[in-house]
Amino acid sequence: MQRRIIGFDPGLATLGFGVIHCQNKRERGGNYPVSLIDFGVIKTPAHQEMGKRLCTIYEDLHTLIEQFKPDLAVAEKLFFYRMGNVISVAQARGILMLVLAQEKIPLVEFAPPQVKQALTGYGNANKVEVQNAVARELDLEKIPKPDDAADALAVALTAWFDDDIVPKQ
Repeated sequence: MQRRIIGFDPGLATLGFGVIHCQNKRERGGNYPVSLIDFGVIKTPAHQEMGKRLCTIYEDLHTLIEQFKPDLAVAEKLFFYRMGNVISVAQARGILMLVLAQEKIPLVEFAPPQVKQALTGYGNANKVEVQNAVARELDLEKIPKPDDAADALAVALTAWFDDDIVPKQ
C-alpha cells in the first residue's frame, strides 16, 4: 500500500514540514522505496500579533494539505528544555491539530527520543546524526535546510519505519 506522509515540526515562528511518498515495509523493494516530495517551513514574523501569526499558520496549513493530499500526518510531541516558548508552540500545535481534524487526516505523534531511535538506532543521537540519517534515507546529497524542515522529514520517516501505526481518528 502506498502512502503519502506529511511530517511536522510544530513552532510559532517556524513550523517545519516534510512530505514523503512511500510503501509499507512488507511491500518494499528496490534501493530507495521512499521518495521525497517536498519540504519547507511556514514562517511568521515575531513583530506580528499572535492572532495574525496563528491565522497565517492556519491558512498555510490548509494550502499544504490541499496541495499534497497526505494520507497521514505525523508530528513531534511537545518536548521543551525552556519553558519560555511552551505556550506559543502549543498554540501553533493546536492550529495544526485543528486543520488536520477539519481535513480528516489522522495524526500520529512521536517523542524526540523515538525519532532519534528510529533514524539512528540511538535514542540520544544528536541533531547532526539525525539530519545525516534523513539525507541518507532520502538519498539526498546534502542535509535539508532549515533544521525545522529536516526535523519534519525525520518525523515523517519515523512513521514510515513503523508499519504498525494505528492512526488515532
